[in-house]
Amino acid sequence: MGDIDDQRGFLRELVGDGRPALALTAVALFLSGAFAIFLAIRREFLPQDVTFLGMTAKELCAIADCRIVRFMFHDRVAFGGTLIAVATLYLWLALFPLHRGLAWAWWTFLVSGALGFGSFLAYLGYGYLDSWHGIATVALLPVFLTGLVASRPHATGSVTGWLRSVDGLRAPALARMGRWGLLATGSGLVLAGLVILYLGSTEVFVAEDFGFMGLTRDVLDRVNPRLVPLIAHDRAGFGGGLATIGILLLLCGWYAPPSRAFHQAVLFAGGSGFCFAIGTHFVEGYVNPVHLAPAFAGAALFAGSILCEMIGWRRMQSA
Repeated sequence: MGDIDDQRGFLRELVGDGRPALALTAVALFLSGAFAIFLAIRREFLPQDVTFLGMTAKELCAIADCRIVRFMFHDRVAFGGTLIAVATLYLWLALFPLHRGLAWAWWTFLVSGALGFGSFLAYLGYGYLDSWHGIATVALLPVFLTGLVASRPHATGSVTGWLRSVDGLRAPALARMGRWGLLATGSGLVLAGLVILYLGSTEVFVAEDFGFMGLTRDVLDRVNPRLVPLIAHDRAGFGGGLATIGILLLLCGWYAPPSRAFHQAVLFAGGSGFCFAIGTHFVEGYVNPVHLAPAFAGAALFAGSILCEMIGWRRMQSA
């Protein structure tokens, strides 16, 4: 027995089938999202933000009735919500479908991770390299890649998309309608996230943003020439996170059969994402109906879809 233990490597046992590393990535993302929201509640910038701007949040708050700061924090809270949503679905993927060795779960990690980590490169478009973000990415990416490499040999199981499976085809119309609604929600999140990511790397603002702040871009540049690049960084980060959660919802929604754990994970992920994204607008006073309409539409579609699927699934269970 001792000889067998002597041949076991510490790191290999620690990594295991790769799922511990992927779960650790999820926990790190969850804590990062919670920390972003915590700082916004405390009305604080990160140290590198202060160094880059040469201004604290309190000093910037003295300009334009604090609307610039409120605008910045509304983006950061929304970004924190997307990280929590991504982390939740990553944990579910690692604990359930990847534990069963399903290949689609591994590919979902790969595709969503490529988008999420790759969106960090958007800093090339806005000219602000967030050192903490960079360090976190450099530290977390090897953990994520280790999990992917270690889990690949175990992820060999193939399944048909649930809607096209025997169970899916026999499912009540209400459950199928709910699942199609989740897929539509995921598609909308991907599209919205990519648009926001593009804006963050190029134009940065939409007309409603200037209306809320009561300032033009030229005025923002005169307040501080480094202000727009910092705001662009926040906006692009949110766009990347939003697109990532959309990809996750699309792939999980296509392949995963209805289950208690799946519904709980999707409810928590979607609830946290939409609640933080919409709620922060009311906290900060940015309540333009045109600006909020897509978010409310997405939230309504998501809520109605998951509710329909859960009710339909319960009918399947009781039949």
